[in-house]
Amino acid sequence: MSARHKAYAAWTAVCLIWGTTYLGIRICLETMPPFLMGGLRWVVAGTMLAAFLAARGVRMPPRESWGTLTVLGFLLLVLGNGGVVWAEQWVPSGLTAVIVASSPFWMVGVERAVGGERLTARTLAGLSIGFAGIVLLVWPELTSSAIGFGAGVLALQLACLGWALGSSYSKRHMERADALAVAAGEMIAGGLIMLAAGTVLGEWPALHFTPRTAIAFLYLATIGAVGGFVAYTYALKHLPIAFVSLYAYINPIIAVVLGVVVLDEPFTARRVSAAAIVFAGVALVQTRQRRA
Repeated sequence: MSARHKAYAAWTAVCLIWGTTYLGIRICLETMPPFLMGGLRWVVAGTMLAAFLAARGVRMPPRESWGTLTVLGFLLLVLGNGGVVWAEQWVPSGLTAVIVASSPFWMVGVERAVGGERLTARTLAGLSIGFAGIVLLVWPELTSSAIGFGAGVLALQLACLGWALGSSYSKRHMERADALAVAAGEMIAGGLIMLAAGTVLGEWPALHFTPRTAIAFLYLATIGAVGGFVAYTYALKHLPIAFVSLYAYINPIIAVVLGVVVLDEPFTARRVSAAAIVFAGVALVQTRQRRA
């Protein structure tokens, strides 16, 4: 296969792998508390990725970089991924994936706050459309007595904000470093923070495995984390970023289908319509960013 064909294969793998992680998280939460599950996942994944890089002769970032890596691990994994894991205790996996697809809205806001690109009428229209879609998506549950669901939706917005802050911080502080080495450091640092949080919250007595949750955890820690990051990095290297970013539209579709088929999650016309509105808003925002 040529490098370009391999890159398309890697991009396809990213769509499939990251689209299935929402289901994997939901299954793990059947017997694993959220912070310990996330912490163990990222420490295992980061250690494996570091070993893979060492075998290829790639060095980890120097000691003076680990303060930055810890900040990135906290923003991207503790807030970003940890918020998703915590929210999936109450929010269906497919719905979670659709809400997380609104991350570009937060990225636009963060970039503007730090002196980046000004907001245009097109961007504001995309933000408004996407926000309307999210409201339509979650309003019936928010207006009911589902307190956990409401807290989960707020946690997902915090996760999107954490991911946006971490992405902006990474671009400004780790741009010249090896992407996979940075990812390994972030995983280890963020995983250790999540393990500490789980310990403080007393989650260890609730941690146990069943064959179903053990398989889901191994998938998340290996293929879902290491495989996904390696495939994503390879795709970015050989394909236009505008094309690679399309995975953000495919992941939620895969997550919704798996949630309906495997976990019997609800699938209604309202949710389909609301998801389409969210994607339309994201498309407007991302089209503007790609042109810029």
